[in-house]
Amino acid sequence: MKTHFFPLVFLLIFSLAQGLNPKCDIQDHGSNLQVFHVYSPCSPFKPSKPLSWEEDVLQTLAKDQARVQFLSSLVAKKSVVPIASGRQIVQSPTYIVKANIGTPPQPMLMAMDTSSDAAWVPCTGCIGCSSTAFDFAKSTTFKTLGCQAAQCKQVPNPTCGGSACAFNMTYGGSTIAGNLSQDTITLATDPIPNYTFGCLQKTAGSSVPPQGVLGLGRGPLSLLSQSQNLYQSTFSYCLPSIRSPNFSGSLRLGPSGQPVRIKYTPLLKNPRRPSLYYVNLIGIRVGRRIVDIPPSAIAFNPSTGAGTIIDSGTVFTRLVEPAYVAVRDAFRRRVRVANVTSLGGFDTCYSVPINAPTITFMFSGMNVTLPQENLLLHSTAGSITCLAMASAPALNVIANMQQQNHRVVFDVPNSRVGVARERCS
Repeated sequence: MKTHFFPLVFLLIFSLAQGLNPKCDIQDHGSNLQVFHVYSPCSPFKPSKPLSWEEDVLQTLAKDQARVQFLSSLVAKKSVVPIASGRQIVQSPTYIVKANIGTPPQPMLMAMDTSSDAAWVPCTGCIGCSSTAFDFAKSTTFKTLGCQAAQCKQVPNPTCGGSACAFNMTYGGSTIAGNLSQDTITLATDPIPNYTFGCLQKTAGSSVPPQGVLGLGRGPLSLLSQSQNLYQSTFSYCLPSIRSPNFSGSLRLGPSGQPVRIKYTPLLKNPRRPSLYYVNLIGIRVGRRIVDIPPSAIAFNPSTGAGTIIDSGTVFTRLVEPAYVAVRDAFRRRVRVANVTSLGGFDTCYSVPINAPTITFMFSGMNVTLPQENLLLHSTAGSITCLAMASAPALNVIANMQQQNHRVVFDVPNSRVGVARERCS
């Protein structure tokens, strides 16, 4: 395992690959899938050449900033798109799920994202795709959907030059094109027949996840919508700390086995971006003191899309500038260290040991208090410590570093999301 502190915070849900650590041999079962860090010994995506801590942080910040800018740009748009917001995610989402597609099943490590509805995989013959592709010709249950299919109206930019429903779309700085298709997809031991997804024929750009995307948003083609009878539009995850030597968390699909003792806050509906998980952030505490934040900085506005979302694909929490400055200044006052430095997009870093206060996000009906492990980045040698938050242009994003070691439950039928502390590292 790499010992330097901060890799890109990707997580991997998959079973043992031949020749890897025996501890990775944990079989997915029922509707529960194991979660591993992408740089763990279990991962096929470990970097061949390790980066320094500073290089890791700066690269992650750059990609994170691109994602936040994209999410923020969505709130200003006035057009309603057939597939909601997340279909153009700027960076690769932060989790990977092992999905078996077709009959007989072919394993694919698909990127999972809570702000996306789109599902697509690279198919055999795809130009510009990775070497791992779904061989649809070998699946006895595969079929291409025609232009008359209802789902064809739910994809971006559908074209019907031939018999297939073709589509093309942007994905961050990349473009993808393919045909709308159906096949059986199996997650853990749960088969979902006739799952609609894009079978990619061409990609261009560097931001395309190599083995596809599986959306967990609330739109019509998301996993929640297509497996409603199986999972009742309910799921939860627990993300392990990036400092954990085990890197083992879990994704739990369906209402069964979800925590009983957990507090919830209502999910809010933005008609312009119905897929995003909006919540009502009503205040922030630093230590025991509530920070003086302009109400407009955290208020939910369905006409503009401003407000707060919970997102699994962003690494570091972002607050719109008035809210961030208020929280940052309150944090600095509590730390009481005069020499504050910066690193990339982080403007509150220290080169001496600090005693940091907790930060509490106050939602309607639920408070989430974050300890230091969810707030601070430490360099390998411990010589630099940074507050792992930054400002955003138009949208508050509760990101995955702040969600680690918490069970986050998305209960869409009851329009609520719950958060409870859970050690899953």
